[in-house]
Amino acid sequence: MLRTPQESTHIVMGIMKQRCLSVENKRGGMITMPFIFANEIGEKLAVVGFTTNMISYLTSQLHLPITKAANTVTNFGGTAAMTPLLGAFTADAFAGRFWTITIASIIYQIGMTLLTISSIVPNLRPPPCKNGESCKEADSSQLAILYISLLLTAIGSGGIRPCVISFGADQFDENDPKQKKVTWKFFNWYYFFMGTSILVSNTVIVYVQDNVGWGWGLGIPSIAMAFSIITFVIGYPLYRNLDPAGSPFTRLVQVVVAAYRKRKVAWVSDDSLLYENEEIDAGISLGGKLVHTQSMKFLDKGSIVTQEDDPKAPNPWKLSTVHRVEELKTVIRMTPIWAAGILLITGAAQQNTFALQQAKSMNRHLTKNFQIPAASMSVFTQLTMLLTIVFYDRIFVRVARRFTGLERGISYLTRMGIGFSASLLATFTAGFIEIRRKNAASANGLIDKPHEMIPISVFWLMPQYCLHGVAEAFSSIGHLEFFYDQAPESMRSTSMALFWLSISAGSYTSTLLVTIVHKYSAGKNGSNWLPDDNLNRGKLEYFYWLVAFLQFLNLIYYVFCTKIYTYKPIRARVIEENRLQEDTIELTSHV
Repeated sequence: MLRTPQESTHIVMGIMKQRCLSVENKRGGMITMPFIFANEIGEKLAVVGFTTNMISYLTSQLHLPITKAANTVTNFGGTAAMTPLLGAFTADAFAGRFWTITIASIIYQIGMTLLTISSIVPNLRPPPCKNGESCKEADSSQLAILYISLLLTAIGSGGIRPCVISFGADQFDENDPKQKKVTWKFFNWYYFFMGTSILVSNTVIVYVQDNVGWGWGLGIPSIAMAFSIITFVIGYPLYRNLDPAGSPFTRLVQVVVAAYRKRKVAWVSDDSLLYENEEIDAGISLGGKLVHTQSMKFLDKGSIVTQEDDPKAPNPWKLSTVHRVEELKTVIRMTPIWAAGILLITGAAQQNTFALQQAKSMNRHLTKNFQIPAASMSVFTQLTMLLTIVFYDRIFVRVARRFTGLERGISYLTRMGIGFSASLLATFTAGFIEIRRKNAASANGLIDKPHEMIPISVFWLMPQYCLHGVAEAFSSIGHLEFFYDQAPESMRSTSMALFWLSISAGSYTSTLLVTIVHKYSAGKNGSNWLPDDNLNRGKLEYFYWLVAFLQFLNLIYYVFCTKIYTYKPIRARVIEENRLQEDTIELTSHV
């Protein structure tokens, strides 16, 4: 059978594409994991090594008030979790994940280096406090250096966080059933290594900061980050790199515009008449095409072909394929589930703010000469998280699989729900522990002595820290699985950015709650739920229970969302190898 030149060209391009994919598929796999995990470990050592103990640095070195320092911590966390949207856009639109991670890591390195220098040079921070004198707060220029350093690290994190997760998952071909099964294990082990690096930060790095000095305490993470950049780049020949498919945000907007322009066009009699074009969608549907769904039908109007449209060379602002319309529908369906994760972060954010201040006031001595750094209490969160991950991967999944029949044991939505419940219990418990702490202070006449150690063991805080660890192991990893699996494949980096955006929103929600409670709980006699100078006179337990109540409402909302959620419908792409071989032979005979 003779073919036209145009048909022959398409076949040749198809053959070349399949050969390229074949070569590409030989890359990736488990061999790339050490290089990818090295980058994540370095980033976490750097960011956690500072943020875990940041409130101590801001209060003891820069002499900021407690509430101002707490809001600085959560604002930085919120900003660092918002910038992944920029990093994801850069990776998905034009740069690709490898180069986005590499450049972002270098920017992060510059920020950490500047921060380290500011902790060493005396003129870049206020003078130490003297006995009997009030501490001088950092001036505007000293704060400016701090904020510039934090901004650079936030921008760097924005390029690393959304891309390193999806880049790691990209190393496993989802069209290969054997490799696809490994993907959900990857998320567990990714979080395991991340938790291990956080554990080291919360122990070794924090100890160095409190007992050796902030120069070494920030210098060590900076060196670790530099080493991770070198390791990650060395692994380049082994990586399975997927080409960027263009701006996902532009495609989503194009669907909205096309649907709006055709809002008055009559509905088609059959859904099969809606516009589809495999050639246009080839780059954004390697894993399969999204199937048309009946929800949000007003968006389907963007796929109706009119006399003004040219199906062979369509204007994307006037005509969208079914696949692209379904991409937008998928993102919209994911949004309510995404929003449910915000208050989980709001509850967890208190570990690095008020819980840390609680720990500083309690007996932290293990021996007469050694006491646990207050910031290291979060080590119990990380230890519990790591143990929960191992338990989940080795025991829980195998047992649950017998009852559910699911390869992963339980769905990621169920996993997230368990995490939300554990977080609610953690915040609720924290309120009762605070009452016990204040009772101990009152019994020993220390209510008005905020800088004196209260004779109550710091290990009373363990339950809330451990419960937050369980919550993170279930909910956060479930979130990652949900976003990667349910997001359109061309928006994998963007979906990871949504995960970090929920962290950003949770951090800013914490800031908002702290600000509102601090303002409106203030009494004429100077009382306050969240006082600046004396936590013993506050009502921190009321604040914890307020957050717990909001989390309870959020849990009800989440259960409702899961009941109405529709999973992404996808038709896997099947490569017709026999037909491809026949076309190759036929083409050869006509050359």
